[in-house]
Parts: sequence; C-alpha cells; structure tokens
Amino acid sequence: LEKMTDLVAVWEVALSDGVHKIEFEHGTTSGKRVVYVDGKEEIRKEWMFKLVGKETFTVGASKTKATINIDAVSGFAYEYTLEINGKSLKKYMENRSKTTNTWVLTLGGTDYRVVLEKDTMDVWCNGQKMETAGEFVEDGTETHFSVGDHSCYIKAVSSGKRKEGIIHTLIVDDREIPEAVE
Repeated sequence: LEKMTDLVAVWEVALSDGVHKIEFEHGTTSGKRVVYVDGKEEIRKEWMFKLVGKETFTVGASKTKATINIDAVSGFAYEYTLEINGKSLKKYMENRSKTTNTWVLTLGGTDYRVVLEKDTMDVWCNGQKMETAGEFVEDGTETHFSVGDHSCYIKAVSSGKRKEGIIHTLIVDDREIPEAVE
C-alpha cells in the first residue's frame, strides 16, 4: 500500500446509510488526483496537465453525487471544496438536519445509528434500509421496525406549532432515545 503523501483534504459526510470518509490526494507536481471513499479508491488520474478542475463520484448506498472542486488560490496554493448533491457540504448538512432525524444508541454492546428520512419515512440502521410497518395511533403515527431482538418504533406527533411541524421520537424497548447531533 503506497503512502498517501499527496493527501490534501479529508471530509466526513453523514448520509442515511452511515458516516462516510472522503479523502483526496492531489499531486501538484505530478498532476495526480486520487479520490478515496471509506478507504476504497474511487478515482485515480495520473499526469493531469490541468491542476484545477473537478472530480465527481458517488458516495454511499444511495449513490449520492459528490464533487471535489480544485481551485487555484495563489501561485501554487490550491483550495479544495466538497459539494454533495450540488450544494456545499455545509449547506447540504444544514438542509439534511431539516429532512432527517438521527439517533445513536448502544444495544447489547453494539452501536447503532438510526436515521429517519422524513420525506419518505424510510428508516436506516447501520447502513441498511429497514423493513418498517406504519400504524396510525390516537395522537399520530408509529413506524415499527426491529433491531436485532429489540422492538423499535418512531413516533410522529404534531407539535401543534406550524413552524416546528412534526416531532419524531425513537422508542426502543419502551425507552425514549435522545436525538443525536451530527
């Protein structure tokens, strides 16, 4: 395994199927560009004449589009920015916090990351899209699924305030799990 001597940028991207690590090597003398996603080489280009430009690839189970922009700042200095689905990483993560809920918990010594995609009501756990069963209850809905031998559900209840919208709560073995901040 060759040492990553030209590593210029590392990003962590939280998607529904997990947190992905993106690493970028840029050889400013050789023109080499290498993109790694979760340690696996996605793109390798040797001897690129142009040192600026962009590299586009996909991340995660849902094949989310990612682009690394390479811009010259001054002389031989370069700036590297990551875009996810055409938005800056910061904007993407801000928007994501509005469209998803994430919970992190430990059950029987195993760590789990549960993500609810509010627009589709899809539930992901440690990178797997879960089989769910929806049910209407007196004050809202419950989306039921299992993690190992633990029964779980996400309860959706109206906040009664238009600005806040719907409040989603994860219940595992009759215990409420606090939401994680990513």
